[in-house]
Amino acid sequence: MSHSTMLHIRVDEETKAQASEALAAMGMSVSDAVRIFLKRVVNDQAFPLELKVPNAETRKAMEEARAMMKARAARFNSADALIDDLEKASKQ
Repeated sequence: MSHSTMLHIRVDEETKAQASEALAAMGMSVSDAVRIFLKRVVNDQAFPLELKVPNAETRKAMEEARAMMKARAARFNSADALIDDLEKASKQ
């Protein structure tokens, strides 16, 4: 068996806590998940998740979502307004 080494990564506290909780529910630690991730990279010689450059529509939606999160405001004043907009868009 080979010797182990330390790997240090930086991630915000909230992400770490949420990931730790989700992984614990699966019976894994963050270290287990990182080991699995790295083993997949080694075995597949590829990043184990599909990565794509977002198209213009997706980029616009991402920018809008970030702005909404920053302002902590929604585009709609109520759930009914959201549903009305969704129904209108589905008829187009």
